[in-house]
Amino acid sequence: MSPALPRRTPFPTRIARLGRVVSHALRALVIVAGRFRNLAYAERAVVNQRWSRGLLKIFGVEVKVRGTAPGVFPANTLLVANHVSWLDIFALNSVTVSRFVAKREILSWPIAGWLVKNAGTLFIDRSKRRDASRINEQLARALENGGCMAVFPESTTSDGTVLLPFKASLFESAILSRGMVQPVALRYLDANGELTTAPAYAGDTSLWTCIANILAEPSMTVELSFGTPLPATAFDSRFALSEAAREQIGAALTRSSDLPGTAERTPEDLRAEAR
Repeated sequence: MSPALPRRTPFPTRIARLGRVVSHALRALVIVAGRFRNLAYAERAVVNQRWSRGLLKIFGVEVKVRGTAPGVFPANTLLVANHVSWLDIFALNSVTVSRFVAKREILSWPIAGWLVKNAGTLFIDRSKRRDASRINEQLARALENGGCMAVFPESTTSDGTVLLPFKASLFESAILSRGMVQPVALRYLDANGELTTAPAYAGDTSLWTCIANILAEPSMTVELSFGTPLPATAFDSRFALSEAAREQIGAALTRSSDLPGTAERTPEDLRAEAR
């Protein structure tokens, strides 16, 4: 017998949820504009974690952790994960708080751009090949100073049904800082426990459509599968380190029968990874 289709959230409930999201976002504006910048990293991590958990609760998203998380703010650690949604950031921060590397275009987003910038996000211009070197230097410096940073090495989002090839460039920061790389696999499940693409922010999906899709789900679970930490000193290149992280994330995702597998690399992908 086929599993029953999950019910949709009643429209009044969606509106109420949206109102709570707006209120929660305004609270973030007040926090970041006020005392946040004067807090120590550990204090910022606590604030960030609480706010992220609050946002997920409003959206009806439960976090399920597999494996061993490295802690709230592990020093000199580069978190690497597959990328499905803007919600990934808050799912990761609800367990292990990091500063993220994001595409430069986010700076132009109203409110959100200002928020993430002042929360310590680093921005990369993907249209400029040499910009990765600048970001690597900043990442390495942050890691050496005891920071926990996070990147999405697919460099784009997918719908969550396939793992895209990794770009190895930002793994150089872990090599430079002699840090630890922590692979994390994310996947979203609906109320029936089936893989769902509702939170996917990929392709032509707009931010508003993505938010509406999430609001329409009565509940979801995001699974965070933490792999075995990889000491950068054990690898002779960023390419080997990138491949080891991708293998762990791919293995965690393909343990679910819902996920077909990982995307094969094309010659174009290999050239992109070399950047």
